[in-house]
Amino acid sequence: MARRYDSSTTTFSPEGRLHQVEYAIEAINNAGTCVGILAKDGVVMASEKRVTSGLLAPTKSSEKTYKLCQHAACNVAGLTADANILIDQARLRAGRYEYQYCEQIPIEQLVEHVCNYKQAYTQYGGLRPFGVAFLFAGYDAHHGFQLYQSDPSGNYSGWKATVIGANNQAGKSLLKNEYGSSSEEKEGEMKVEGAAEEIAMPDVNEALRLAVKVLNKTMDATATSPEKMELFVMSLKDGACVHKILNKDETQKVIDEVEAESSAAGDS
Repeated sequence: MARRYDSSTTTFSPEGRLHQVEYAIEAINNAGTCVGILAKDGVVMASEKRVTSGLLAPTKSSEKTYKLCQHAACNVAGLTADANILIDQARLRAGRYEYQYCEQIPIEQLVEHVCNYKQAYTQYGGLRPFGVAFLFAGYDAHHGFQLYQSDPSGNYSGWKATVIGANNQAGKSLLKNEYGSSSEEKEGEMKVEGAAEEIAMPDVNEALRLAVKVLNKTMDATATSPEKMELFVMSLKDGACVHKILNKDETQKVIDEVEAESSAAGDS
């Protein structure tokens, strides 16, 4: 039955599904893993770097992490060529907003603009959905640091920590257990029904270690190395956003800390 409806993005199947959009989302699940973690003092994004050939010349800039404007950046999972179109749209929107209003665009408004553009490619004939998912990291004075995820359908959502790409379910399971520390109730104390759990957000260093743990779990490789992952940190310095991609030595230091922590946990 699905074969009659899966050649067009504009035709619903009898079950109410848009198969081409679902196929695009499925393509993301085979892409390199990206992890986003919100910290008290910044946002950490980590991504898997897949080396297809040793003969390739080293890239002059990151192929996974892109700066959109001074207070926003994104991680890409999926088709990089598709992502370039959307990144250009985001940069254009951010620049026009700042020119028109003399202030930086709110992060959610920037994410919404990109997602509206993506959604249009699921509604008009002769077009195909963008085969790319994003993690958006940003900062504004009203809401502080923020992390958003978007998929090819044009949906977006805010997260404290999330994973996109290959083995994302395994990564999300680890984040559920490891992110923050839920406030433990004292023995014999009655639980207040409907009370929300308090989650202590990690700092940037803890978030970096957690991101490496998630990539260790989701990547196919047995040994971890700086060549196979990229770590990005957005933080504040003197009131301005600072974007930093960790170099090989800094990445190796985080990897060593994670391995030492795992060894200590194993010994105990």
